[in-house]
Amino acid sequence: MEAEGSIFETTEMVANFLASTNLLLDSWRLCNQANSPASGPFLVQHNGPVGLIAFSGMHDLGLGSGSYMNDMVALQEGEIGELFSGLGRHGDDHDEAPVMVHVGLLQLFFGIYGCPSFQAQMKSLLEKSKSIILTGHSIGGAIASLTTLWLLSYIQTIPSPPQILCITFGSPLLGNKSLSKSLLRQRWAGNFCHVVLKHDIIPRLLFAPLAPINTQLHCLLKLIQLSITSQSEQLPFNVTGEIKDQLFRFVLAYTEAVAKETAENMEIPAGLYWPFGNYLFYSDEGTVCVDNADAVVKLLYLMLAMGSSGSCCEDHLKYGGCVERMSFQFLMRRGFIHGDVPASSYDAGLKLAVESSGLASQESVSRQAENSFKMVKQTRLTPSLNSARLAIALAKITPHRAQIEWYKASCDESENQMGYYDSFKRRASKRDYQVNLFRIKLASFWDNVISKIDNNELPHDFHKRRKWVNASHFYQLLVEPLDIAEYYRSGEHLKKGHYLRNGRERRHELFSKWWREKYSDVVEESKRSKFASLTQDSCFWAHVEEARELVEKVRQEKNSSNVAQLLQGIDEFEGYAKKLIDNKEVSSDVLAKNSSYSIWVEEVRELRLQMQQFPQLPSFVDAEMVPRQ
Repeated sequence: MEAEGSIFETTEMVANFLASTNLLLDSWRLCNQANSPASGPFLVQHNGPVGLIAFSGMHDLGLGSGSYMNDMVALQEGEIGELFSGLGRHGDDHDEAPVMVHVGLLQLFFGIYGCPSFQAQMKSLLEKSKSIILTGHSIGGAIASLTTLWLLSYIQTIPSPPQILCITFGSPLLGNKSLSKSLLRQRWAGNFCHVVLKHDIIPRLLFAPLAPINTQLHCLLKLIQLSITSQSEQLPFNVTGEIKDQLFRFVLAYTEAVAKETAENMEIPAGLYWPFGNYLFYSDEGTVCVDNADAVVKLLYLMLAMGSSGSCCEDHLKYGGCVERMSFQFLMRRGFIHGDVPASSYDAGLKLAVESSGLASQESVSRQAENSFKMVKQTRLTPSLNSARLAIALAKITPHRAQIEWYKASCDESENQMGYYDSFKRRASKRDYQVNLFRIKLASFWDNVISKIDNNELPHDFHKRRKWVNASHFYQLLVEPLDIAEYYRSGEHLKKGHYLRNGRERRHELFSKWWREKYSDVVEESKRSKFASLTQDSCFWAHVEEARELVEKVRQEKNSSNVAQLLQGIDEFEGYAKKLIDNKEVSSDVLAKNSSYSIWVEEVRELRLQMQQFPQLPSFVDAEMVPRQ
């Protein structure tokens, strides 16, 4: 038996746990109200510390009218990119496709986002709620997902943000695989739960090109919306069997093709729609929760293949009754429908998941479903193992960090009084080159950590764990000054521009974010009595390099208005440095006699003496410099 035999298979258990709460039922009830003719584009409800907002599914998306069809638009450009700032392209893979979403759905979101009433309601939710649930049925679910993407980006800028959860019912696919990957990188995939009935065609619809079925689809969507408005679980008029059969076979064929490409590990086209987040699949036999996109695609195909042209349309109208049954289904005693109870806990859970998905009746389908759930297990088990292995690797590279600490201490005591930033930048001894090797090895380790996070190979809360937040922060404070020194020593600033805008590695940006999120509410009770062992702004030396360039530009500039602007930049950095020094948030090497900062202080002092002949700049001429040590 495989090693996995001793592991629990929790796909069905997670689904039942979610169904046992009031989340699904409360969300659906508000969705149902939002879909009524008297409702506007959204409804808001406050349940104590929990705020809910439901989006109506009664929108003319144009899927079947030829307006938008399958068209996507990038979320990383212009004003759109500012709203969804958390979803930008990451890393050095410039060949990665941009994050894209359905253009019609995005326009519907902007129509709601631009309403003053929406802005007012969202402000109220953010002020009053500890948790916010966004929900919607059908197209309303896709709008809820887009709103959640915006909200997750927005709350990065506010202190003590609320918890966010998006629950959709029968939502169409929203974007491409790059969107799914970006959510995994940001650790946002867990904020989405998509409830899908076994045969519902709408969540599979955008796997297929819609132009060939334009007429049939337009007719069907109108009838579905009419049924939703009347809160009926059946289509209001008889749609010819031929129309439903054409739609069913067409969408099934393309869903099968995508599932086959996934199984064969083929490259997914940038313009292909792709699932993200958690999928809660419901059948008459039970529920399963799946968070692996490849497995989701496979199950979307297998479940639809066991449906019919009639059930694929009517399932989209049955979420209300199914959610109510789901809420007490977990209380029923479960036995195994097919065969005996397996010997191991994992195999038992695996078999129960297959039966709960409603795919156990046909042996060939059952085997494929079983493989899909094994894929889910693998993606859940691997993160914990990787985290444990990284902890061992961290211990092994700690001596490299200790060598750099020793290097800094020896530079602080050196007779040249330059400090370790300038000593490393000059690279005058063999020891400096050895330290550079340690710097490179540490960077490789932490880049590997980031790569595993990007590929969802680490636990979802890895970036919040104190051990890793503290370790990454200490590494950053110690080593980023050396990265800055190497950047300017090698002349990269002359090719690309200054470090802060053009040279900072993504790992440092992420580590700063982790630290802020973990300790943003922590306030130091006492003031430092001595200088810090490491300068608390890891980018301090990058600011120094820019400030030194400002001094040089002032000396060369002839235009008085430009000079005034440059002097303002000098004043701003001077004030910032003074604050750090007064608070003793810099290391003693900053104030070393021959450090770049001390040289800059002297350069500015000389500049003030030279500019005393310009009375129009009294604020700069009369400013008081931070004293050198």
